[in-house]
Amino acid sequence: MGGSKPIRSSIPGGFATVTKATRAARACLVIALLVASSLSACVGMGSAHFGAVRPAAGDGAITIASFNFPESVLLGEIYAQALGSKGFRVERAFDLGPRELVEPSLERGLVEFVPEYLGSSLAFLNRGPSPGSSDAVAAHERLVEAFKRRGIAVLATAPAENANAIVVTAQTAAKYHLEKISALFLVAGRLVFGGPPECPSRPLCLPGLERTYGIHFGRFQGLDAAGPLTVGELEAGEIDVALLFTTDPEIRARGFVELADDRGLQPPENVTPVVRRDVVAEYGNRLRLVVDAVSARLNTEALAHLNGLVSRGERPADVATDWLKSNGLVHT
Repeated sequence: MGGSKPIRSSIPGGFATVTKATRAARACLVIALLVASSLSACVGMGSAHFGAVRPAAGDGAITIASFNFPESVLLGEIYAQALGSKGFRVERAFDLGPRELVEPSLERGLVEFVPEYLGSSLAFLNRGPSPGSSDAVAAHERLVEAFKRRGIAVLATAPAENANAIVVTAQTAAKYHLEKISALFLVAGRLVFGGPPECPSRPLCLPGLERTYGIHFGRFQGLDAAGPLTVGELEAGEIDVALLFTTDPEIRARGFVELADDRGLQPPENVTPVVRRDVVAEYGNRLRLVVDAVSARLNTEALAHLNGLVSRGERPADVATDWLKSNGLVHT
C-alpha cells in the first residue's frame, strides 16, 4: 500500500505522482488550518511534503477533490478526464478525507471542485437533517442557497443517486424478522452497528437513526466509509448492521439485505458537482457545458456498474476513460 502510484495527469500522455504521504500531508495541513494547531502535530512527514501544498486558486488549474471512498474517487476521475479532454488543466486531490475535511478545504480554496451528494451535503452545511423530501429539484435549490454565502456554485444535478443504506446479512434479517429499519427498534440494543468513524456525528447516520426511529445500538464500531472493511466485518459477523451505499455492488453480490427506510430518513442523494464561484466566473459556460454534459449521462444504474468494475480491481482511471468514451464525452 505504501509508495507511489501513477495516475493520469492533466497533460496528455503525462502522469502525476500521488503518494500516501502526499495525501496525508495535504489532509494534515487542512486540519491544521481549520483548528489552528501546529503542523508539528502531523508526525512522520518532513517539511518537504508541505512545500507543494498550497491554495489552489490562481495556479491555472482546477483542483478536483474526492472523499475517501472508491465511488467518490471514480467520480472525481470522470469529471477530471472530461475537463482535461476539453483543454482544462486539472489537478487531482483524490481520497482526501471525509466531508469534515473536504468541505472546509473547498471554502478555503485548497481545492476547487467536488462531486458532492445532494442530501448529505445539505445536512452537513445546515448542521442537521434536511426537511424530509424525495424532491431532488427542491434539494438542489436549498443547496444553492446553503452554498451561496460560502462562495460556492452548485452545478446541475445528475440522475445518478447514491444514498445511505442500512444493511444486514440474510441470516440476521431472518433471525430478527428484519425488512424495515423500524423493525430494528426492538433488537438494536443487542446489535453492533458498523460504519464510518464520522457516523456518530452525522445527522443522516446514528443521530438520524436515533431521532427518526428511536434506535440505540448496543455498540458502534468505527470502520471505513462503506468500503471493504465494513463489508468484510458484516459478512464475518463482527458487526450486525452496517452503513453501506445503495450503489455498492457488494450488497447484491454477497446477498445482504437492505432495510427499507420506512420513515424517510434519507434525502435524495443525487451526484451534484460543487465548484468555487471564482472558478466558474473564470471559465464561464465552457466549464458548465462540459460538467453538465457528464452529469446528464450519469445515472444510478451506470454508476453501480462502474463501482462493480472498480471493486473487481480495475483502475478508476481506466473505468472512467471507458465510460466517457462509450458515452461520446471524450474522443481518442
